Amino acid sequence: MHIHILGICGTFMGGTALLARAAGHRVTGCDANVYPPMSTQLTEQGIELTEGYGAKQVALDPDLFVVGNAISRDNPLLEEILNRGLPYISGPQWLADNVLPDKWVLGVAGTHGKTTTTSLLTWILEEAGLNPGFLIGGVPLDFGISARLTDSPFFVIEADEYDTAFCDKRSKFVHYRPRTVILNNLEFDHADIFADLEAIETQFHHFVRTLPGNGLIVANGDEASIKRVLARGCWTPVEWFNDDSAWQVGNSIGDEFSILFEGKTLGSTRLSLPGAHNRTNALAALAAARHAGVPVGVGIKALGTFQGVKRRLELCGTVRGVTVYDDFAHHPTAIAATIAGLRGKVGRNRILAVLEPRSNTMKLGTMKAQLAASLREADQVFCYSRDLGWDVAAALSPLQSKAATFDDLETLITAVVHAAEQGDHVLLMSNGGFGGIRKKLLSALSR
Repeated sequence: MHIHILGICGTFMGGTALLARAAGHRVTGCDANVYPPMSTQLTEQGIELTEGYGAKQVALDPDLFVVGNAISRDNPLLEEILNRGLPYISGPQWLADNVLPDKWVLGVAGTHGKTTTTSLLTWILEEAGLNPGFLIGGVPLDFGISARLTDSPFFVIEADEYDTAFCDKRSKFVHYRPRTVILNNLEFDHADIFADLEAIETQFHHFVRTLPGNGLIVANGDEASIKRVLARGCWTPVEWFNDDSAWQVGNSIGDEFSILFEGKTLGSTRLSLPGAHNRTNALAALAAARHAGVPVGVGIKALGTFQGVKRRLELCGTVRGVTVYDDFAHHPTAIAATIAGLRGKVGRNRILAVLEPRSNTMKLGTMKAQLAASLREADQVFCYSRDLGWDVAAALSPLQSKAATFDDLETLITAVVHAAEQGDHVLLMSNGGFGGIRKKLLSALSR
């Protein structure tokens, strides 16, 4: 079968493309913005990419169009598909129909940490010899690819609450019907499609209603919002983490920490990713893996060999004593957690935070009141303010002289290079390509 994917360079749709290719289908696709690492993955797998959404692409005559949720009405290719009555389906529905049947699906949901936790869980199952298939919204360094199809009964998926497609406004995760679920955290995000936190909690409630009685929910005991969701109805056993009665992080010395369950120490491990938030991600992954039959000791050992995920506090390089990291953080909570994690790693060395507020929620200005506080622990802040409809400088004014805004990327890069000193750590944060700043900054520092 020939499948043509609209929005193929998004993390979910790109992973779906890789799964379809592995299943033996001919896969082509198109997107408005083509950038690594997803574009690199796709071309390496022999998937042909077209820039843009020209209506003439119907001449490719695929058997099926798979439509990503970034595609809206008035998209010229989508309009041509609808006008001609050509067959189409959403990405999550295609996955549910063609990949997930007969699988033990392990889903990882939550506002923050989905990609890291999904990667941790997948790695634990891999080290346990279970050879899981997976679809992750990033590229785990241990696998070098964001999606894999295997003959294993286990499939791990990042379970996103964003809507499914133009024709299906339910959250993606309701299609997956997992047996094991992690509910990591829940707060307001995606202001372009959700009115408030209660609306998101309702989608999580719908998700919980699809879970089987012989499954397991691994839930964060620190999250009042998750407790509210489960109080609306739950038909599946729940195992808590960040909770005295169940899973906890114990003593921490440097990057080593102990793991407790029901008050008993089960072992200790090290994690390549810094920060308290990543340690709780590891707890959740251990609990979910145990439900799939992985002994806790095997899981703890696997955590110690986990390499991390691209663009999750990923080390880009060190030039003239200045170290550069790349991270996907774009929500104030994630920004603060990422900076705190890096602070724990670098101590008193200066952190230069370089931010692109690119998510739809950020572009709408919904989180602008929280932005300055999320960046407070950085020593200097450089914010890319182009194409935003609100006053970034005013939002960052509580940071006073340590914050600066730029509407030109090259000027921003020059300012960072001028400010950077030996021993500094530059933290790039964006959920997009950020104009290729990663390579541009390393090149500028080398000059």
